[in-house]
Amino acid sequence: MPLSRHRYKAPDRLQTARALLQSEIEKLPEDERAIVERFVQRKQVSRNIVRDYDQSSSLGERIADRVAAIGGSWSFILVFLGCLIGWMVLNSLVLARDAFDPYPYILLNLCLSCVAAIQAPIIMMSQNRQGTIDRLRAENDYAVNVKAELEIMQLQEKLNGLRDQDWTHLVELQQQQILMLQRLVTDLCGAAPAVPASFDIPEQKSE
Repeated sequence: MPLSRHRYKAPDRLQTARALLQSEIEKLPEDERAIVERFVQRKQVSRNIVRDYDQSSSLGERIADRVAAIGGSWSFILVFLGCLIGWMVLNSLVLARDAFDPYPYILLNLCLSCVAAIQAPIIMMSQNRQGTIDRLRAENDYAVNVKAELEIMQLQEKLNGLRDQDWTHLVELQQQQILMLQRLVTDLCGAAPAVPASFDIPEQKSE
């Protein structure tokens, strides 16, 4: 009896996505629908957010990032503190009566106010840009997680299908072996010689 060979059919990726998201693909939001389409088409989802965003950033945004990086460092604090001390020493001790900004250093206060007024919006621009990058990173992480979960479900369905296929094949083998054993037992019983019920022992005649 020939064995029937079951051809394994891989599970549909679209059905896997529907099973995970528990909704029709057309009813999903645009971002989730894009993830499912990439999953079905076997396309990559992950991307380098910082590199892509830097390529599309303007000159002002790059300057804002640079100013924020310099202004938030100990080097800037020490240099700025040195400039303040030098300004006060110059106008209080070196120039003395010919100081261009004597105590209480009104010009210095004006310069500090101007620096703070300009620096604060620039740092806020950099923070807003960083917030946008963080949001894009979170969206990208979500897309990667959803696609990874879909791939895991797809792999699990494939393993279950292969297991069921092997189990069916083993059952068929067992049934064939049982049939072969039954035929063998039947053939052995039919070909066995008949055993006589009793044996007659001839008597010897005395001379």
